[in-house]
Amino acid sequence: MINRVILVGRLTRDPELRKANSGLPVASFSIAVDNRMKNPDGSRGTTFMNCSIFGNQAENVVKFTRKGSMVGVEGSLNQRNFTRQDGSKGSVIEVIADRVAFLEPKNSNRVIEGETVTFDDTPVQESGNNLDSLDLPDDDLPF
Repeated sequence: MINRVILVGRLTRDPELRKANSGLPVASFSIAVDNRMKNPDGSRGTTFMNCSIFGNQAENVVKFTRKGSMVGVEGSLNQRNFTRQDGSKGSVIEVIADRVAFLEPKNSNRVIEGETVTFDDTPVQESGNNLDSLDLPDDDLPF
């Protein structure tokens, strides 16, 4: 059996960090993924997926992403059953992520709900240097 999913989308809210009973950090977030198929009216629908990631990666997701950040999520689907307070049964399908890739530059600016959001206050300095023009001795190359 194969249970593997890869999604690319934007966070619909800021990720939330909490601790599992074992003390392991857990980040919860949801992403909006555009559907490939068009609706009958010609528009594209959106699927919203809840995701969780554990450990150091959870802390990094909370530290480096915000609502609107584009991410790639790789993991597996998990179905949880639960009982609501009124006694009725419920079920939810979520992605348990093995890896989250940050798909935007660290210092990117975005407009979220009419407000420009900057994720890094460090000014970007344009050096005009091309990486192809680096003059390094072969001994300094890592490969």
